[in-house]
Amino acid sequence: MINNKKKEWAIETLRQKSEEIGRLPKKTDFDVVTLSRIKAFLGPWPRALEAAELKESKKK
Repeated sequence: MINNKKKEWAIETLRQKSEEIGRLPKKTDFDVVTLSRIKAFLGPWPRALEAAELKESKKK
């Protein structure tokens, strides 16, 4: 349950940043701690963006 809350937090953080800046967020848009937490909860950056539904998966 806690793991799901962490994933939800990371997804919501990515989505909020995307809305705030009006584009796909980059790693440099986040401070080191937030970036580390997002990657820890969602995996590598491309997978994190896919989890937040900000980027389409390349797998078909």
